[in-house]
Amino acid sequence: PAGSAEAREEIRIVGSSTVFPFSTAVAEEFGQVTDYRTPVIESTGSGGGLKLFCTGVGVDHPDIANSSRRIKSSEVKNCAENGVHEIVEVKIGYDGIVIANSKEAPMAELSLRQLWLALAKQVPVDGALADNPYRLWADIDGSLPAGPIEVLGPPPTSGTRDAFVELAMEGGCKTFEEMLALKKSDKSAFKAVCHAIREDGAYVEAGENDNLIVQKLQANPQALGIFGFSFLEQNRDIIQGGTIDGVAPEFDSISDGSYPVSRSMYFYVKAAHVGVIPGIDEFIDAFMHEDASGEYGYLTEKGLIPLGDEERERVRDAALALTPLKLP
Repeated sequence: PAGSAEAREEIRIVGSSTVFPFSTAVAEEFGQVTDYRTPVIESTGSGGGLKLFCTGVGVDHPDIANSSRRIKSSEVKNCAENGVHEIVEVKIGYDGIVIANSKEAPMAELSLRQLWLALAKQVPVDGALADNPYRLWADIDGSLPAGPIEVLGPPPTSGTRDAFVELAMEGGCKTFEEMLALKKSDKSAFKAVCHAIREDGAYVEAGENDNLIVQKLQANPQALGIFGFSFLEQNRDIIQGGTIDGVAPEFDSISDGSYPVSRSMYFYVKAAHVGVIPGIDEFIDAFMHEDASGEYGYLTEKGLIPLGDEERERVRDAALALTPLKLP
């Protein structure tokens, strides 16, 4: 049992720093217009949040986990081992992972291939894998700047990091014929090489605070930063989103999938807590209402790329019915 309602009156939410601003906006509105307390939200990163979410059932454990990627089968297994059996998935919209820099510098224009060569731990050199030798962007391609490769990005606990590795790093890696051959012969080895980010200082883990990355880009115009589209939207006066494979990170290019590093965002609900912790149903309803996450909802002003009306209604209805998650 999750315990008595008197033991905790407010919803507790953990997880993604990218989903955090959207969840916070809904929580604040929810606390103002309903009789329920404002939910308490902690930005822990997607991986960290889902780990906390899966620790067990009861008032000492979170009710909801925000995630900027889909939950992994290993995390579902961890949940089940700790008694968390019924998980409800709520897809809230789309996001793009941007490669941004200060407006004081020229806008970054990169391909997925160049991005992988800049950040991979090992790259093909003379037909064999070798530790990444590239120090300057111009070492990769003479058309790129002669400045040092310095990219500020999220840590391994971040859903943004997971999605970036899967979409951008693997996407660039697959432009090499020898890596495609490796994928056919040994998928595990292919992932190990394509997903490994260099650890020699060119990639700087900047924590779960995306606002900190924005501040560091201001201080160092030569650096690039990796974070969600919403943080670009909120800081367009000082930073700019670079193109990837010639496509800029914009509302339309992310929603139609033409921007190469686009992803879905979610939150996950512990079904066993619904009806025990007050207001979870109502919070789901508030989040998925057209006034919040619809095409003209207030979350779009914060950078959310919304679902279509039909999909949003379908997700909302399934969530309110506590339809359990089923991974492929």
